[in-house]
Amino acid sequence: MNRRNFLTLTGTFTGGTLLLPNFLHAFGSQSNLIVGEQCLVFIQLNGGNDGLNTFIPYEDPLYYEYRTKIALDKNNIIGRNKGMAFHPALKDFATMQQNGDLTIIQNVGYPEPNRSHFRSQEIWQTASASNEYLSSGWLGRYLDLQCNGHEPTAGINFDSINNLSLKSNEPNSITVKDPNRFKMRTENDDVAKLSDNPQLDFVRKIANSVSEGSDEIQKALAKSTSENTYPKTGLGKNLEWIARLIKGNLNSKVYYTSQNGYDTHDNQVTIQQRNLTELNDAIYSFYSELKKAQLLQNVTLIVFSEFGRRVKDNGNGTDHGTAAPIFIIGGNNKGKIMGNNPNLADLDNGDLKYEVDFRSVYATLLQNKMNFDSTKIGITNKTLNGLF
Repeated sequence: MNRRNFLTLTGTFTGGTLLLPNFLHAFGSQSNLIVGEQCLVFIQLNGGNDGLNTFIPYEDPLYYEYRTKIALDKNNIIGRNKGMAFHPALKDFATMQQNGDLTIIQNVGYPEPNRSHFRSQEIWQTASASNEYLSSGWLGRYLDLQCNGHEPTAGINFDSINNLSLKSNEPNSITVKDPNRFKMRTENDDVAKLSDNPQLDFVRKIANSVSEGSDEIQKALAKSTSENTYPKTGLGKNLEWIARLIKGNLNSKVYYTSQNGYDTHDNQVTIQQRNLTELNDAIYSFYSELKKAQLLQNVTLIVFSEFGRRVKDNGNGTDHGTAAPIFIIGGNNKGKIMGNNPNLADLDNGDLKYEVDFRSVYATLLQNKMNFDSTKIGITNKTLNGLF
């Protein structure tokens, strides 16, 4: 089954009430993962977020020379540290960093970068080389090896279509649009025999997985409430759901969600201000909730985009670029700035040169937080020292 068909097919099970025949409930039920286990939460910034205007090299005069139209005023940036500072919309990022709960990994990318949104997202989601095409996601491969049989809620994706990162041989993850509407009901069906069509059986297996997963999600939600006020945005609501599932002991290993709107070829200053404000407010509510519940040490939040933007502005925005920072929040990270500040005097055809391969970040997360050898899923990059 190809990637597009997978995303389209499985996405149909994500919202509202799914009507299932009785025979799909004959497979048995899921047993919970170990209580207290670490989990990873990913926020993907779709469109290619401009890292240089997110975490800003304000002491470098080249930043202002290259960005005559969109450079941020030194008087407005916040959280100054080692020649870098946050966009003014990220006031709570600065607070988290000051608290020692946020690490910034600078200049993250990969060799031979691809500037296509679709292809670069695919590279990040499968952990492939730029000239390699993989049919499974890096998190899906991890869950296949870590789960005992199939565990429907080992990974939860908050979206309307499945995320390639979680694509696996077994349906160990489900996609949820609105957990309040994510309830299953059955109808009588005398057909209890699986067919000889492997794709049809795969669909039935997914449907069964969704049915089991919906029960586990409802149980977790019944055990938890939100004690924080979240912004009334899509990302805010998704992070509120994730916090409640974590507090309700769903014990998923991976949660995934995204925020759109970062393809800022035009009107970047206004658009990025709006997007980063939404990001800041949603994450800080999530962070505060988990910190109050004394769960932040068990939860590692990763914020990334498929690429950064060009160093020189195009007059009113920026075009597709390469390297950018990744933000790591929680999980007992060291609260540091890792890597060199962006070198604007040594560019590759107008783009930043990456210094940290994103797969090294993945390897570090798997080893340090999930106690898993990343080479088992084809990630052979070295881990990073000093992140946790």
